[in-house]
Amino acid sequence: MTSLIKAFAIDIDGTLTENGGGIIHLPAVQNLRTLEKLGYRIIYVTGRSSVEAYILSVFTGTTKIAVGENGGVVTISPTEHIILGNKEECINGYRILNRKVKNVKLKNVFARMTEVVLERTFNIELGKQILQETKVGVILTDSKYSFHINNIGINKATGLAKALDILKIKPSETVTIGDSETDIPLFQFCAFSIALNHADEVVKSKANYVVSQKSGKGLVEALDYIALNFFGKNAIK
Repeated sequence: MTSLIKAFAIDIDGTLTENGGGIIHLPAVQNLRTLEKLGYRIIYVTGRSSVEAYILSVFTGTTKIAVGENGGVVTISPTEHIILGNKEECINGYRILNRKVKNVKLKNVFARMTEVVLERTFNIELGKQILQETKVGVILTDSKYSFHINNIGINKATGLAKALDILKIKPSETVTIGDSETDIPLFQFCAFSIALNHADEVVKSKANYVVSQKSGKGLVEALDYIALNFFGKNAIK
């Protein structure tokens, strides 16, 4: 079955940015703005707050809808937020980790509505095991910039599904591009997925295609790949 491409779900840190400091890769932004002008929807899907992602959409001239907190929140205007996660459960998970694991530290980030964000200062595999054994209904993931505590069943695909529903676009009409384990649900949800070259091997293995470049340059390469292979016929097979 063949579907027309209508939307792009784009990760921010490590994908749209040049490095971990959050510097936006301007050539990639220009490409995204061009796609927007051509009628494609650009949706930022990130582990950052949805407010940060929404503001980015305003300043980059892309679609005014954003998925943040690894799918926990969808922001559709400066004052309208669709809450999909439960922060109290995540706080409970944090308290458990803080009691049982050394060096668990909150990260200084923009305010979160549904998740807890931690510094990458402890053994994440041990943390995952503890949360699974205590059955508190939350999971621990690594975005490569932070550790995130989210509700079980909440991930980037959950938030993107809500955003696509609002835009009346199907997952089968969506291309996604990312670089971390938090992007794997997107890879499994969308019609076509591209991983950047610096992604872990497990992330690359879940993508339909892997580019040779990393960070912002990798995003430019990914968009060029889509343009060369799908535009004109404009379809995902």
